[in-house]
Amino acid sequence: MDNYEVILDFFSKAEKPVSAGQIATATGIEKKEVDKVMTKLKKEEKIVSPKVCYWEIKK
Repeated sequence: MDNYEVILDFFSKAEKPVSAGQIATATGIEKKEVDKVMTKLKKEEKIVSPKVCYWEIKK
């Protein structure tokens, strides 16, 4: 699985909104790489932000 799939999978299993730092810690992926993937997910409208700096999968 590449980083994109790992992060998307993490979002789908998260029970509450998470920050990029939390994703990096939980997955072991560098935060810089997490930020790149999250930017792609935002453009694809797969994640939304219910509050500043926290993201969740679009329902």
